[in-house]
Amino acid sequence: MTGDVSSSSRSGAASDPDDFDGKTVTKKELVSRIADRTGQTKVITKDIIQMFLDEIITELGKGNRLEFREFGVFEIKERAARKAQNPRTLEKVEVPKKKVVKFKVGRMMKERVGIT
Repeated sequence: MTGDVSSSSRSGAASDPDDFDGKTVTKKELVSRIADRTGQTKVITKDIIQMFLDEIITELGKGNRLEFREFGVFEIKERAARKAQNPRTLEKVEVPKKKVVKFKVGRMMKERVGIT
């Protein structure tokens, strides 16, 4: 149980906006943390995380919406074509329509990260 408390307090620091230090957390770091917490090897943990990420990409590629209750929703939206201006030359340019991945934050993430 003590491991759970220390790992939550470690991740809990990021939930306080005043404690944000701008650190980049890599997949390697997440693999290490999850492997430690679950008792699995880093190789197995990395494979599972990569499979999860691959599934998200596959489903988005099919045009599907992914909903993780309390966490958030990933979906593909189409951005309309528009006119823009090159800030250096002030030249008007046409920006074609394109697909983008949108993420809508879920309730639990809003609360823990401090998003209003």
